[in-house]
Amino acid sequence: MNNQEKIEVALQSIRPYLQKDGGDVEFIELTEDNTVKVRLLGACVNCDMSKMTLKAGIEESIKNVFPELNKLLSV
Repeated sequence: MNNQEKIEVALQSIRPYLQKDGGDVEFIELTEDNTVKVRLLGACVNCDMSKMTLKAGIEESIKNVFPELNKLLSV
């Protein structure tokens, strides 16, 4: 399994929690310096908790399968 596939698996694991609240997340890119770019969708776009969701939810899920993660960016 390559790194992009690992990241997709991590996003799939957190996606049901986001969708339950009307949101979602889309993988955009893995850069050469191990920065992962994602796009929040639906209710997550305007949610006051989106920064916490990125840090505590999405970033932690990705780090579990891709410890080389340098940075997570929402684009």
